[in-house]
Amino acid sequence: MDLDFDLAAESPKLTQLLIGVVAFLAVVGLVLLLLDRAPMRQKARLHAAILLAPAVVLLAIGLVVPAVRTTLLSFMSGDGSGFVGLDNYVWMFTQLEAVTVLRNTLIWLVLMPVLVTAIGLVYAVIVDRSRFESLAKTLVFLPMAISFVGAGIIWKFVYAYRPEGADQIGLLNQIVVWFGGEPRQWLLDPPLNTLFLIVVMVWIQAGFATVVLSAAIKGIPSDIVEAARLDGAGPAQMFFRVTLPSIRPAVIVVLVTQSIGTLKLFDIVRTMTGGQFDTSVIANEMYNQAFRYGETGKGAALAVFLFVLVTPIVAYQIRTRRALR
Repeated sequence: MDLDFDLAAESPKLTQLLIGVVAFLAVVGLVLLLLDRAPMRQKARLHAAILLAPAVVLLAIGLVVPAVRTTLLSFMSGDGSGFVGLDNYVWMFTQLEAVTVLRNTLIWLVLMPVLVTAIGLVYAVIVDRSRFESLAKTLVFLPMAISFVGAGIIWKFVYAYRPEGADQIGLLNQIVVWFGGEPRQWLLDPPLNTLFLIVVMVWIQAGFATVVLSAAIKGIPSDIVEAARLDGAGPAQMFFRVTLPSIRPAVIVVLVTQSIGTLKLFDIVRTMTGGQFDTSVIANEMYNQAFRYGETGKGAALAVFLFVLVTPIVAYQIRTRRALR
């Protein structure tokens, strides 16, 4: 391996690096000089403006400008050369493949947050103050340490198919064979294949819901719990009339967080099916249209629609947080 370093060849890069360092030091020095010479009453405002300026600039470069450009592209043709008006949005709601994508996204949005929250809540109530609470929470939280791509690969093996009579390498098909059934290609049959993909996401996120809701349950004042028990409340009444109302803000946080994560879903679908067999969702189809099929306008239209779907959820979360203060 040749590790020789040619200083002459690398001198332009080193010069650029030196210029960058000098410019950075000059800016820092100018900022300190302005702060030192500014009147006392203006220092606080100037200090805040200087600290916020980099964040505002980065926000504009990384979010505002791309959002405006994507919106403009959504009204353009596939190669971005001509204006097509609302044609890309008409395609989104009229063509079968696009409607299927929207339908799948709706299924994800309805089922995934509800299932994650329900499973996490039930699990948190069951293990609360049990002897093996720490171990139980650790086990259910472990999938959170796995990336979505890694989880997709793991569950792709779980759903793996081999013809009847062959040795099954997929856990689910092997269980079916043990009970006398025939192996199936679980990821090929719509719309059930979408449900099998949702199982993967629920498996990953249930631990997050459990930890958040368990912490909320432990935060319920003990005098409320004792008063309910003295009034003769049974387990079901304790859950629905004491526990659930007391942890309502935490439940909302989990639902909102999971809803936003669901709308951005890409990795699991991309890894396990590639969006084939009627399993694609908005984020995956946006990628396909923009980068695989060269339909930049359609991809941008899907991105804008995804932003429109996420916005009210985020707004509701902000309003809820303000109401709780």
